[in-house]
Amino acid sequence: MVKAVSMEGNGSAQGQANGSNGHVAEDTVMPRLSTQPPADMNWQINLQDKIIAITGANRGIGLGIAEVCLANAAKCVYSLDLMEPSEEFAALSKANSGRFKFKQMDVTNEESVKKAIDEIVDEEGAIHGMVCNAGMTKHQPALDFTMAQVEQIFRLNVFGAYACATAAARKFISLGIKGSIVFTASMTSYRPNRAGPSAPYGGTKAAVRNMAHTLAMEWAEYGIRVNSISPGFVRTAMTYAIERAPDFDLKMKYYGGMPRLALPQELGGAYVYLLSDTASYTTGIDIPVAGIVGAW
Repeated sequence: MVKAVSMEGNGSAQGQANGSNGHVAEDTVMPRLSTQPPADMNWQINLQDKIIAITGANRGIGLGIAEVCLANAAKCVYSLDLMEPSEEFAALSKANSGRFKFKQMDVTNEESVKKAIDEIVDEEGAIHGMVCNAGMTKHQPALDFTMAQVEQIFRLNVFGAYACATAAARKFISLGIKGSIVFTASMTSYRPNRAGPSAPYGGTKAAVRNMAHTLAMEWAEYGIRVNSISPGFVRTAMTYAIERAPDFDLKMKYYGGMPRLALPQELGGAYVYLLSDTASYTTGIDIPVAGIVGAW
């Protein structure tokens, strides 16, 4: 017999049915949630047997995430990217024969996204994780942006991420898989980036971070977890100019924390955790991976 669970009464019909004080009846048996982990759960943090898709993984942060996923036993990682694979992609693919693959996909085109996910499932039999990582930025004063530039950044960073997340969620539900979706947000979703300001970019990443919270709430009943990660300064082609600015060292000293840019691979552990079954009760959160830099 399960003991009564106390609930705050609010005058609703349900509260009145449970009694004037809002208590659940003594003989009520609370159902076991279908989203609970299995009894024989392996609590080691790894991605064994997992099929993971990462948008924009032909280079940069996405490629670093892919490398760490592969190092943590992912069965197969797919890069979904509009651009052709880089030399770094080819080297990682060669080092992980048959486990790192590429599909050309446009995140802003719903049919392209659906087609890529369908093909992954056709080839692998499942998909377990989607990392919505593809994005772009442009560092310049707000008054120098044209509306066309702003729309382009929002279309890729927000609409593209939404298209990938919803397509993955539909596939998880149809397959009965308790999948994981991880968005790449940014520390600029919390605070402005003084070293390389971009109001449109910060706005898109704030939207992504909030969207992750809401989708986590909506899809929890399916066992689908949705989280985000907010990197600080990461050494990629997009941050090339920032690191080479004549006052870069002074800016890093001003920020405090680790006075350097992160390697893309240094973000990977957070993604692996959120994609793994060990994070079965972790949803609706953002994990800053910023070495303090960029936080304030």
